[in-house]
Amino acid sequence: MFTLTDIVQPNTLEEAYSILTKRKNNQILGGTAFLRMGKKRIGTGIELSNLNLDYIKEDDNFIEIGAMTTLRSLETSDIIKNNFKILTDSVRDIIGVQFRNVVTVGGSVFSKYGFSDLIVALLCLDTEVETFKGGRISLDEFLNKNYEKDILTKIYINKNNKNAVYKSMRNAKSDYPILNVSVSKLDNEFKICIGARPQRAKVAIEASQFLSNNQLNDENIEKAIDLIKNDIEFGTNMRASKEYREQISKVLVKRAIMEVTKC
Repeated sequence: MFTLTDIVQPNTLEEAYSILTKRKNNQILGGTAFLRMGKKRIGTGIELSNLNLDYIKEDDNFIEIGAMTTLRSLETSDIIKNNFKILTDSVRDIIGVQFRNVVTVGGSVFSKYGFSDLIVALLCLDTEVETFKGGRISLDEFLNKNYEKDILTKIYINKNNKNAVYKSMRNAKSDYPILNVSVSKLDNEFKICIGARPQRAKVAIEASQFLSNNQLNDENIEKAIDLIKNDIEFGTNMRASKEYREQISKVLVKRAIMEVTKC
């Protein structure tokens, strides 16, 4: 359980950022679901409910999702279901409805959790994140940046008709994933992403490029899967060993590739 010295609800992003950077132990509060699972002493907790960041919008080119949008809102949104069912699939097994009703998109993405189902699904799409200080950059670039104090305000997903599939392996339906993967396809271009390895999600670049540049058949799919190890490192924790994750990744990626080509 975390403890707070103070809590504030700023009315502008400028005010929120000023408070955030005033002290080292000041922190943005999302749904606080994951904070409650650990032990942390926070100076001033900054709650963003007054900033109108709970929304899902659609225009001709992008879907825009505010940082305070909950995973449950993402799961039930018709806009998301009609455009990117992969996001619905990725969040529906996260612990339970009560939990998904408080966990926010911004908190999940900004924290770069290794076990995140949402991040690996977003990563295979053309997703950008916007932060108050850092501006708008690709999700891949954001995930690889060093941590710095900032406020994630929204994410954008390009509506380019990309087909995408999410797969995961769990010991129990509501448990954290042992491994999760996503595969997307636009024309002949594939993107393979691996998460919960147990480090944060990452693109298997060499495997993705090989599959994109060669004829799609059983032999080349197997070759692409073998190339995953050139970009992706697997580790061991209490849920699974490195070797088990590596074997599971081959099965899940192959299933995702076969499914995405039929979409």
